[in-house]
Amino acid sequence: MIKEAIQNFPKQFEVELEVGNKEEWKQHERFCVVGMGGSHLSADLLKRLRPSLDLIIHEDYGLPELPEGQWEHRLVILSSYSGNTEEVLDAFSKARERDLPVAVLSIGGKLLELARKHDVPYVEIPNTGILPRMATGFMLLALLKLIADEELYEKAKVLARQLKPAELEEEGSALAKRLFGKVPVIYASRKNVSVAYNWKIKFNESSKIPAFINVFPELNHNEMTGFDVAESTRSLSERTAFIFLRDDNDHSQIKKRMDVLRNLYAKRGLQVEEIHFQGSSDLYRVFSSLLLADWTAYYTSQLYGTEPEQVPMVEEFKKLI
Repeated sequence: MIKEAIQNFPKQFEVELEVGNKEEWKQHERFCVVGMGGSHLSADLLKRLRPSLDLIIHEDYGLPELPEGQWEHRLVILSSYSGNTEEVLDAFSKARERDLPVAVLSIGGKLLELARKHDVPYVEIPNTGILPRMATGFMLLALLKLIADEELYEKAKVLARQLKPAELEEEGSALAKRLFGKVPVIYASRKNVSVAYNWKIKFNESSKIPAFINVFPELNHNEMTGFDVAESTRSLSERTAFIFLRDDNDHSQIKKRMDVLRNLYAKRGLQVEEIHFQGSSDLYRVFSSLLLADWTAYYTSQLYGTEPEQVPMVEEFKKLI
């Protein structure tokens, strides 16, 4: 299933989405997306693609505390792939209590039921049976509909023709083999933190292994000193493999910092893999990188013999709470 989801990912950008209860939907200047897990990954990417957008991402119960006046003209978008995420349902209730403008995106569940019951604008995402972390195409298009960004919506749909998952499979398989036995730590510029975070989530959920991220230049002021290998700590450092997400459009000093740190880590015997963003458009660069992450995580799961699709620990946790 997950292999097919990777192969078919570009088809997500072929779908035509519409806003339900459209008569209640109005354009807004500010946005707050409430979502957990895979249901906020597309919002993270939207901040990368539209850095000037006034967008807050809330990953918790309730609503964020904002300064006076900041809720004015701000649309609260409740994002839950399943439609049953308890934190998002709680936020829906709180937003309604405060009479804030709200909208919903989901495949169904209680959230979509509430949207229809209360005449709340919504976008219903196709339920193709894929996992939330694999549905970033659908969810990005849904977000773009709700924020009325038709320009980026149309540009995103071009990815249906541009993305070629098969061309990245071999590279992902080879990277998985090089990373085998190591804990991946993904480094990127602050601008690309959402891409790095998506990489991490794919290792966590598809491969069932620990993975971590950090960003330049902040990590140069603290984290890297944790890998200044001494004999007494070498066994810890050597269990790590670093993935540098390299972007030609990053600040020149960020690129220099990556070069210098790569050499410092190599000098200390630490493994560094460099992954370069490819393509001319931001959309292509982001999603081709994430397809490579999908293949790498999938083949990592094959090497470890883990189940790449379901997340039983998450389900066990939900039952216990």
